Amino acid sequence: MKKLLFILAACLLMAGCTRHQPSEKPPVHLVQNMDDQPKYKAQAESHYFADGLSMREPVEGTIAREWLRDDSAFFYGRDGSGRLVAKVPVVMTRERLQRGRQRFDIYCSPCHGRVGTGQSILVKKGMVAPPNFHEQRLRDIEDGHILDVITNGLRNMPPYKYQIVVEDRWSIVGYVRALQRSRNATLEDVPPEIQETLR
Repeated sequence: MKKLLFILAACLLMAGCTRHQPSEKPPVHLVQNMDDQPKYKAQAESHYFADGLSMREPVEGTIAREWLRDDSAFFYGRDGSGRLVAKVPVVMTRERLQRGRQRFDIYCSPCHGRVGTGQSILVKKGMVAPPNFHEQRLRDIEDGHILDVITNGLRNMPPYKYQIVVEDRWSIVGYVRALQRSRNATLEDVPPEIQETLR
């Protein structure tokens, strides 16, 4: 019985020595490198570099991974001389147009409306109406201009270059052109086999 009481007391004493109790003794560190880590923090003064700055400029010509923008027409909507491209530089497939519609409905329709007339719920709530995509002026504008406006914004419209990737911006441009064409289509735009049913 005494042995059992002794074991029980020992267990209770050991339970009181858990890691959750604060200790006045410093922890034992066999490897000290983690305690002393010489490094520069952001904006700290440097005694190593002649200019005294610890934050260094990248080497000239350095391009971050996946940030090489060598195709000016695709990434900026401008040709080599800086002029806006007239037509979308990617092939407009059904899938790309569907993606453009999806992105348009998410990012553009709250202000421009689902069909691009500029009559949206936000306009009904008092926002200044954006231009109607079906105006002749916007039907004649270069595709590069539409990409530039999506990318950098214009007047009340904020830039979407951080929310929408370049491929999707071109898909939106294609979808805007499809909206414009659907609103202003002629009989010649309809395939010949369907034209007869419309006459």
